[in-house]
Amino acid sequence: MKAVILAIGDELIMGQTVDTNSAWLSARLTEFGVMTVYHKTVPDDVAATVIALKEASAAAELVIATGGLGPTDDDLTRKAFAEILGVPLDLHPPSLERIRLYFKSLGREMPASNRVQAMIPRGAEVVANDWGTAPGIKAMIGKATVFALPGVPQEMKQMAERSIFPQFRGEPGNALAVECLQTFGAGESMVAEKLGALMRRDRNPTVGTTVSGGVVTVRIRSEAPTPVLAKKALATTVKEIEAKLGSLVFGRGDETLAGRVGQLALSKGQRLATAESCTGGLVARLVTDIAGSSNWYVGGWVTYSNEMKTRELGVDAGLIDRDGAVSEAVALAMAEGALQRSGADWAMSLTGVAGPDGGTPEKPVGLVWIGLCRREGEGRIAKAERFQFAGTRDTIRDRAAKTALNLLRLDLTSLPAVPSSSR
Repeated sequence: MKAVILAIGDELIMGQTVDTNSAWLSARLTEFGVMTVYHKTVPDDVAATVIALKEASAAAELVIATGGLGPTDDDLTRKAFAEILGVPLDLHPPSLERIRLYFKSLGREMPASNRVQAMIPRGAEVVANDWGTAPGIKAMIGKATVFALPGVPQEMKQMAERSIFPQFRGEPGNALAVECLQTFGAGESMVAEKLGALMRRDRNPTVGTTVSGGVVTVRIRSEAPTPVLAKKALATTVKEIEAKLGSLVFGRGDETLAGRVGQLALSKGQRLATAESCTGGLVARLVTDIAGSSNWYVGGWVTYSNEMKTRELGVDAGLIDRDGAVSEAVALAMAEGALQRSGADWAMSLTGVAGPDGGTPEKPVGLVWIGLCRREGEGRIAKAERFQFAGTRDTIRDRAAKTALNLLRLDLTSLPAVPSSSR
């Protein structure tokens, strides 16, 4: 079965609200073997909605529209349904009573304007909404079963889980299985080159790539007559991809670099400290976005000025004068100072020129030194690597922070795991 998803609302067209409903619906439908043909954003306009509904119902067997069911004059989805069905809008007393009871539960009288939400196209089914005021609508338009749901994500999700998805459980037909592999350290074109024939569009499972924030996601979609066969073919292709990409792959699903570093640190019994200059605490933020990171992240420093590098991390002022704050020597000294003062097992440092100003021919904008220092017996081992990033200030800082986490990930991977009883 194929589906089309329509997101209705001027606020979506104008960019005032981000449409998260369509992505969520597509992901859930995939789990039931329903492939989304396309998403479309439609303004609060009856004629535009009618056209979109006709096009969608001709392209797919299932259409889900979200938004435009509110109580105000610009909520016109129900009128578009009535027009395309060629029927009037009738008051649905049970829905009106439900809306009244909803407001009563809030200790309020129902505003007169909410009465319009109980107006349903004649002959259409009502999709109950126990989480808000607007009931949904279900109708047949041509060959397609069409649902109209509220645009409020919490209401839409609850209604879809109860009234839409159950109809696909146990139905015969093609099954879909989907997986995403997250990679870092190579551009999208290089990843595609390594995958080679696996990305041919005439094969099943299909393989595609997208990039966001320097992370290249490899999407694999398997179609088969049964879920078992779909998952088996998916697993085979995933193994082939992992073999071709090797250490570029750091996770699956929505896993992040910081999350993967945390898993490795916990399994290897390691704790991390950070010392940041050009990234201004971004690494620390990415790390502490992970729930439970206090189990492996002890804390860090943002030493933006040279004086702070000397006072807080013990970086020799003469070293800074000789080599400059953006240098291999200072990156090493920052990491070593952080390791010594924190008591952690690993320390990471970043110093660079994030721009847009401050670059020189010798040290251009985008130059970043990343240092890593770890304990080794009674001593310590330190290294620093030079990177040249391109883009805006925000992009340079983001890529530097993720690259630092990726360097740590690769080093942690080589360490032996610590038995769980010893952690």
